[in-house]
Amino acid sequence: MNRLQLIQQIEQKRSYLCVGLDTDITKIPKHLRSHPNAVFEFNKQIIDATKDLCVTYKINTAFYEALGLKGWEALEQTVNYIPKDIFTIADAKRGDIGNTSAQYAKAFFETLNFDAITVAPYMGEDSVKPFLEYDNKWTIVLGLTSNAGSKDFEQLNVVGQATNNHESNAANSAIVGRLTNNEEFLYERVLRKVSEWGTPNNLMFVIGATKAKDLEHIRKIIPEHFLLVPGVGTQGGSLEDVSKYGMNKDRGLLVNASRAIIFAGENENFAEEARKVAQEYQKEMSKYFTKA
Repeated sequence: MNRLQLIQQIEQKRSYLCVGLDTDITKIPKHLRSHPNAVFEFNKQIIDATKDLCVTYKINTAFYEALGLKGWEALEQTVNYIPKDIFTIADAKRGDIGNTSAQYAKAFFETLNFDAITVAPYMGEDSVKPFLEYDNKWTIVLGLTSNAGSKDFEQLNVVGQATNNHESNAANSAIVGRLTNNEEFLYERVLRKVSEWGTPNNLMFVIGATKAKDLEHIRKIIPEHFLLVPGVGTQGGSLEDVSKYGMNKDRGLLVNASRAIIFAGENENFAEEARKVAQEYQKEMSKYFTKA
């Protein structure tokens, strides 16, 4: 799926909702657990109930890999079941030396035919480039994540500019109140550097919803790129703040909600309950379209 097609989906549905299929088999409704293909059956009903409300599904591969061969089969069945006009993300967080990344890219873009994959950038350009070589496929690079451990590396101060963008850095100094003109956070260095490897047509970044107020500054670094924003819902991120600070002229957001939607119900009507929560997100998102 290319950028224009993704934008059209967002405008048509007045939604930038991403439903995360983090399907933990121990949390699906009890009546499904004895089903011979429980994970896929659960996903199928969630997709049927929400496909008109969201523009993308994000499949966290860990929940499928943990089940071995049956999990991989359920993953493949799920991605093939998702309607072709809905953007698909493999949340796999891959990244390795070039020839290994090339095989990861082949696995997720060719064998499984996902539209996008999440990638960890900390091994550098040669670990990311193989993903960017595919036409109409997207690489979603970890930027500023919503987990508590993001402070261990992503929010470290680093000395020396990756670029000569002193004006942007000076603005950031005023925001954070403690960085000098020769310092920036490591995640900022990552955003600046990685944005040079691709374009807004094949490269996105992960920015956690719990860091919503940082989005205003982040948009000065990467104004055109789409952002995948997890952390709304169960993790406590604010959809209003994310939309206020993160939207660009093309909306530029894919806001993910996983557990809050897919595990909204515990009984046989779980898909109906999931739809109700997805509708609430879509309804709120539609209010922000006039503000972009």
